[in-house]
Amino acid sequence: MKCTICGSPAVISLKRNGNYLCLDHFISYFEAKVEETVLSGGMIAEKERIAVAVSGGKDSTALLFCLYRILSGREVELVAITVDEGIAGYRDDTIQAAKAIARQLGVKQHMVSFREEYGSSLDRMVLGKRVAPCTYCGVFRKHALNRAARTLGADKIATGHNLDDEAQTVMMNYLKGDLERLMRLRPRRAQKGLVPRIKPLRMMPEKEIALYCMVNGIFFQSRECPYASLSLRAEVRDMMNSLESQFPGTKLSTVQGFESLDQRMKGDWAQMDLAACRKCGDPCVGERCKACQLLEEIK
Repeated sequence: MKCTICGSPAVISLKRNGNYLCLDHFISYFEAKVEETVLSGGMIAEKERIAVAVSGGKDSTALLFCLYRILSGREVELVAITVDEGIAGYRDDTIQAAKAIARQLGVKQHMVSFREEYGSSLDRMVLGKRVAPCTYCGVFRKHALNRAARTLGADKIATGHNLDDEAQTVMMNYLKGDLERLMRLRPRRAQKGLVPRIKPLRMMPEKEIALYCMVNGIFFQSRECPYASLSLRAEVRDMMNSLESQFPGTKLSTVQGFESLDQRMKGDWAQMDLAACRKCGDPCVGERCKACQLLEEIK
Protein backbone atom coordinates (compact mmCIF):
# COMPACT_ATOMS: atom_id res chain seq x y z
CA MET A 1 0.00 0.00 0.00
CA LYS A 2 1.15 3.51 -0.83
CA CYS A 3 0.06 6.81 0.70
CA THR A 4 -2.70 8.41 -1.38
CA ILE A 5 -1.11 11.84 -0.81
CA CYS A 6 2.63 11.32 -1.30
CA GLY A 7 3.18 7.75 -2.49
CA SER A 8 5.27 6.70 0.52
CA PRO A 9 4.58 3.35 2.23
CA ALA A 10 1.22 3.55 4.00
CA VAL A 11 0.62 2.60 7.64
CA ILE A 12 -3.18 2.64 7.52
CA SER A 13 -6.16 2.30 5.21
CA LEU A 14 -9.06 4.59 6.14
CA LYS A 15 -12.20 2.65 5.31
CA ARG A 16 -14.39 5.71 5.74
CA ASN A 17 -12.92 7.43 2.66
CA GLY A 18 -10.77 4.76 0.98
CA ASN A 19 -7.50 6.67 1.48
CA TYR A 20 -4.13 5.20 2.45
CA LEU A 21 -1.85 7.29 4.65
CA CYS A 22 1.85 7.14 5.47
CA LEU A 23 3.14 7.75 8.99
CA ASP A 24 3.53 11.53 8.66
CA HIS A 25 0.24 12.10 6.86
CA PHE A 26 -1.61 9.87 9.34
CA ILE A 27 -0.33 11.93 12.28
CA SER A 28 -1.32 15.15 10.50
CA TYR A 29 -4.74 13.70 9.65
CA PHE A 30 -5.35 12.50 13.22
CA GLU A 31 -4.38 15.79 14.86
CA ALA A 32 -6.37 17.82 12.33
CA LYS A 33 -9.49 15.74 13.06
CA VAL A 34 -9.10 16.20 16.81
CA GLU A 35 -8.49 19.93 16.39
CA GLU A 36 -11.60 20.17 14.21
CA THR A 37 -13.65 18.46 16.94
CA VAL A 38 -12.25 20.85 19.57
CA LEU A 39 -12.88 23.97 17.47
CA SER A 40 -16.28 23.05 16.04
CA GLY A 41 -17.56 22.13 19.49
CA GLY A 42 -16.13 25.24 21.15
CA MET A 43 -14.50 22.93 23.66
CA ILE A 44 -11.46 24.97 24.66
CA ALA A 45 -10.98 28.74 24.90
CA GLU A 46 -7.88 30.86 25.45
CA LYS A 47 -6.59 31.21 29.02
CA GLU A 48 -8.48 28.15 30.22
CA ARG A 49 -7.07 25.46 32.48
CA ILE A 50 -7.96 22.01 31.18
CA ALA A 51 -7.84 19.02 33.52
CA VAL A 52 -7.05 15.95 31.42
CA ALA A 53 -8.16 12.62 32.89
CA VAL A 54 -5.10 10.41 32.33
CA SER A 55 -5.43 6.77 33.35
CA GLY A 56 -2.34 5.61 31.46
CA GLY A 57 -4.31 3.64 28.87
CA LYS A 58 -3.96 4.33 25.15
CA ASP A 59 -6.97 6.67 24.89
CA SER A 60 -6.03 9.04 27.71
CA THR A 61 -2.35 8.90 26.69
CA ALA A 62 -3.25 9.88 23.12
CA LEU A 63 -5.56 12.59 24.45
CA LEU A 64 -2.90 14.31 26.55
CA PHE A 65 -0.22 13.96 23.86
CA CYS A 66 -2.48 15.24 21.07
CA LEU A 67 -3.87 18.18 23.08
CA TYR A 68 -0.32 19.14 24.04
CA ARG A 69 0.60 19.28 20.34
CA ILE A 70 -2.46 20.99 18.89
CA LEU A 71 -2.66 23.57 21.70
CA SER A 72 1.03 24.46 21.49
CA GLY A 73 1.39 28.23 21.23
CA ARG A 74 -2.04 28.91 22.74
CA GLU A 75 -2.69 30.32 26.21
CA VAL A 76 -4.15 27.08 27.52
CA GLU A 77 -2.83 25.23 30.57
CA LEU A 78 -3.03 21.44 30.78
CA VAL A 79 -2.98 19.55 34.05
CA ALA A 80 -3.27 15.77 34.33
CA ILE A 81 -5.50 14.02 36.88
CA THR A 82 -4.96 10.31 37.50
CA VAL A 83 -7.44 8.31 39.57
CA ASP A 84 -6.25 5.15 41.30
CA GLU A 85 -9.35 3.01 41.82
CA GLY A 86 -7.40 0.27 43.55
CA ILE A 87 -7.61 -2.68 41.13
CA ALA A 88 -4.89 -5.20 41.94
CA GLY A 89 -2.72 -6.35 39.04
CA TYR A 90 -4.12 -3.74 36.67
CA ARG A 91 -4.02 -0.15 37.84
CA ASP A 92 -0.45 -0.15 39.18
CA ASP A 93 1.04 -0.55 35.69
CA THR A 94 -1.17 2.06 34.04
CA ILE A 95 -0.41 4.59 36.77
CA GLN A 96 3.28 4.31 35.91
CA ALA A 97 2.41 4.90 32.24
CA ALA A 98 0.34 7.96 33.21
CA LYS A 99 3.23 9.36 35.20
CA ALA A 100 5.61 8.72 32.30
CA ILE A 101 3.57 10.63 29.67
CA ALA A 102 2.95 13.56 32.03
CA ARG A 103 6.66 13.71 32.84
CA GLN A 104 7.62 13.48 29.15
CA LEU A 105 5.43 16.46 28.27
CA GLY A 106 6.21 18.47 31.39
CA VAL A 107 2.55 18.50 32.45
CA LYS A 108 1.78 18.71 36.17
CA GLN A 109 0.00 15.63 37.49
CA HIS A 110 -2.46 15.35 40.35
CA MET A 111 -3.07 11.91 41.87
CA VAL A 112 -6.25 10.88 43.66
CA SER A 113 -7.18 7.46 45.00
CA PHE A 114 -10.38 5.72 46.06
CA ARG A 115 -8.64 4.68 49.26
CA GLU A 116 -7.92 8.30 50.24
CA GLU A 117 -11.24 9.72 49.01
CA TYR A 118 -13.61 6.96 50.10
CA GLY A 119 -11.66 4.91 52.62
CA SER A 120 -11.48 1.74 50.50
CA SER A 121 -10.13 0.41 47.22
CA LEU A 122 -12.52 -0.75 44.50
CA ASP A 123 -11.47 -4.36 45.08
CA ARG A 124 -12.61 -4.15 48.71
CA MET A 125 -15.78 -2.21 47.83
CA VAL A 126 -17.10 -4.94 45.55
CA LEU A 127 -16.05 -7.91 47.69
CA GLY A 128 -19.17 -10.02 48.22
CA LYS A 129 -21.45 -7.48 46.53
CA ARG A 130 -24.00 -8.33 43.85
CA VAL A 131 -23.80 -4.91 42.20
CA ALA A 132 -21.59 -4.81 39.08
CA PRO A 133 -18.12 -3.40 39.92
CA CYS A 134 -18.42 -0.93 37.01
CA THR A 135 -21.32 0.75 38.84
CA TYR A 136 -19.12 1.57 41.84
CA CYS A 137 -16.15 2.46 39.66
CA GLY A 138 -18.07 4.76 37.30
CA VAL A 139 -19.81 6.69 40.07
CA PHE A 140 -16.77 7.17 42.31
CA ARG A 141 -14.38 7.95 39.44
CA LYS A 142 -16.65 10.73 38.10
CA HIS A 143 -17.13 12.06 41.62
CA ALA A 144 -13.37 12.05 42.34
CA LEU A 145 -12.50 13.63 38.98
CA ASN A 146 -14.98 16.45 39.48
CA ARG A 147 -13.75 17.21 42.99
CA ALA A 148 -10.11 17.13 41.92
CA ALA A 149 -10.78 19.39 38.91
CA ARG A 150 -12.61 21.87 41.14
CA THR A 151 -9.74 21.88 43.60
CA LEU A 152 -7.30 22.61 40.78
CA GLY A 153 -9.46 25.45 39.47
CA ALA A 154 -9.99 23.73 36.10
CA ASP A 155 -12.42 25.21 33.58
CA LYS A 156 -13.04 21.89 31.82
CA ILE A 157 -12.33 18.17 32.24
CA ALA A 158 -11.12 16.42 29.07
CA THR A 159 -11.73 12.67 28.91
CA GLY A 160 -10.44 10.10 26.42
CA HIS A 161 -13.82 8.80 25.24
CA ASN A 162 -13.50 7.72 21.61
CA LEU A 163 -15.94 6.94 18.77
CA ASP A 164 -16.29 3.32 19.93
CA ASP A 165 -17.15 4.46 23.48
CA GLU A 166 -19.71 6.98 22.22
CA ALA A 167 -21.41 4.45 19.93
CA GLN A 168 -21.53 1.89 22.75
CA THR A 169 -23.06 4.40 25.17
CA VAL A 170 -25.73 5.45 22.66
CA MET A 171 -26.59 1.80 21.91
CA MET A 172 -26.70 0.84 25.60
CA ASN A 173 -29.25 3.56 26.29
CA TYR A 174 -31.27 2.55 23.21
CA LEU A 175 -31.35 -1.04 24.46
CA LYS A 176 -32.41 0.07 27.94
CA GLY A 177 -35.01 2.47 26.53
CA ASP A 178 -33.46 5.16 28.75
CA LEU A 179 -34.15 8.33 26.77
CA GLU A 180 -33.50 10.63 29.72
CA ARG A 181 -29.97 9.29 30.27
CA LEU A 182 -29.36 9.31 26.52
CA MET A 183 -30.18 13.01 26.24
CA ARG A 184 -27.87 13.77 29.15
CA LEU A 185 -24.93 12.92 26.87
CA ARG A 186 -25.19 16.44 25.45
CA PRO A 187 -25.75 18.85 28.39
CA ARG A 188 -27.25 22.21 27.36
CA ARG A 189 -25.53 24.35 29.97
CA ALA A 190 -23.05 24.25 32.82
CA GLN A 191 -24.30 23.33 36.28
CA LYS A 192 -23.04 24.91 39.50
CA GLY A 193 -20.36 22.76 41.11
CA LEU A 194 -20.03 20.50 38.08
CA VAL A 195 -16.90 21.06 35.96
CA PRO A 196 -17.95 20.83 32.27
CA ARG A 197 -16.64 17.79 30.39
CA ILE A 198 -15.27 17.67 26.88
CA LYS A 199 -14.41 14.72 24.63
CA PRO A 200 -11.83 15.77 22.00
CA LEU A 201 -11.41 12.16 20.74
CA ARG A 202 -15.12 11.42 20.40
CA MET A 203 -14.96 11.10 16.59
CA MET A 204 -11.76 9.04 16.49
CA PRO A 205 -12.01 5.20 16.22
CA GLU A 206 -10.21 3.17 18.86
CA LYS A 207 -7.93 1.51 16.27
CA GLU A 208 -6.72 4.88 14.95
CA ILE A 209 -5.99 6.02 18.50
CA ALA A 210 -3.91 2.89 19.14
CA LEU A 211 -1.96 3.49 15.92
CA TYR A 212 -1.42 7.17 16.82
CA CYS A 213 0.15 6.06 20.11
CA MET A 214 2.33 3.47 18.36
CA VAL A 215 3.75 5.77 15.68
CA ASN A 216 4.52 8.42 18.30
CA GLY A 217 6.26 5.93 20.58
CA ILE A 218 3.85 6.44 23.48
CA PHE A 219 1.90 3.17 23.31
CA PHE A 220 1.74 1.17 26.54
CA GLN A 221 0.43 -2.38 26.28
CA SER A 222 -1.84 -3.00 29.25
CA ARG A 223 -4.26 -5.72 30.25
CA GLU A 224 -7.99 -5.18 30.15
CA CYS A 225 -9.62 -4.27 33.46
CA PRO A 226 -10.54 -7.57 35.18
CA TYR A 227 -14.06 -6.26 35.83
CA ALA A 228 -14.76 -5.14 32.24
CA SER A 229 -16.24 -8.46 31.10
CA LEU A 230 -18.92 -8.27 33.80
CA SER A 231 -20.64 -5.21 32.33
CA LEU A 232 -23.33 -4.70 29.70
CA ARG A 233 -20.86 -2.49 27.85
CA ALA A 234 -18.66 -5.50 27.12
CA GLU A 235 -21.58 -7.25 25.39
CA VAL A 236 -22.50 -4.12 23.43
CA ARG A 237 -18.84 -3.57 22.48
CA ASP A 238 -18.61 -7.04 20.94
CA MET A 239 -21.90 -6.52 19.10
CA MET A 240 -20.81 -3.14 17.69
CA ASN A 241 -17.41 -4.51 16.64
CA SER A 242 -19.13 -7.35 14.79
CA LEU A 243 -21.48 -4.95 13.00
CA GLU A 244 -18.61 -2.58 12.15
CA SER A 245 -16.66 -5.47 10.63
CA GLN A 246 -19.58 -6.46 8.41
CA PHE A 247 -20.86 -2.93 7.73
CA PRO A 248 -18.04 -0.35 7.99
CA GLY A 249 -19.30 2.99 9.29
CA THR A 250 -21.85 1.53 11.72
CA LYS A 251 -20.26 3.17 14.78
CA LEU A 252 -20.09 6.58 13.14
CA SER A 253 -23.68 6.39 11.86
CA THR A 254 -24.86 5.34 15.34
CA VAL A 255 -23.33 8.47 16.88
CA GLN A 256 -24.50 10.72 14.05
CA GLY A 257 -28.00 9.27 14.34
CA PHE A 258 -28.09 10.20 18.03
CA GLU A 259 -26.85 13.72 17.26
CA SER A 260 -29.63 14.16 14.71
CA LEU A 261 -32.15 13.00 17.33
CA ASP A 262 -30.58 15.37 19.86
CA GLN A 263 -31.01 18.36 17.54
CA ARG A 264 -34.65 17.52 16.82
CA MET A 265 -35.51 17.15 20.50
CA LYS A 266 -33.65 20.22 21.72
CA GLY A 267 -36.76 22.21 22.50
CA ASP A 268 -38.67 19.27 23.97
CA TRP A 269 -36.14 18.01 26.51
CA ALA A 270 -35.31 20.52 29.24
CA GLN A 271 -32.11 20.00 31.20
CA MET A 272 -32.79 19.13 34.83
CA ASP A 273 -31.45 21.54 37.45
CA LEU A 274 -29.14 19.89 39.96
CA ALA A 275 -29.26 20.33 43.72
CA ALA A 276 -26.41 20.08 46.24
CA CYS A 277 -25.91 16.79 48.06
CA ARG A 278 -26.85 17.36 51.71
CA LYS A 279 -23.88 15.25 52.80
CA CYS A 280 -20.91 16.20 50.57
CA GLY A 281 -22.27 19.28 48.77
CA ASP A 282 -21.59 17.95 45.27
CA PRO A 283 -24.20 18.43 42.49
CA CYS A 284 -26.85 15.72 42.36
CA VAL A 285 -30.45 14.86 41.55
CA GLY A 286 -32.42 14.77 44.79
CA GLU A 287 -31.00 15.11 48.30
CA ARG A 288 -27.97 12.83 48.10
CA CYS A 289 -25.49 12.14 45.32
CA LYS A 290 -25.00 8.60 44.05
CA ALA A 291 -21.48 8.46 45.54
CA CYS A 292 -22.78 9.13 49.06
CA GLN A 293 -25.58 6.60 48.58
CA LEU A 294 -23.11 3.89 47.55
CA LEU A 295 -20.74 4.78 50.41
CA GLU A 296 -23.57 4.32 52.88
CA GLU A 297 -24.37 0.90 51.38
CA ILE A 298 -20.72 -0.15 51.59
CA LYS A 299 -20.40 0.89 55.21
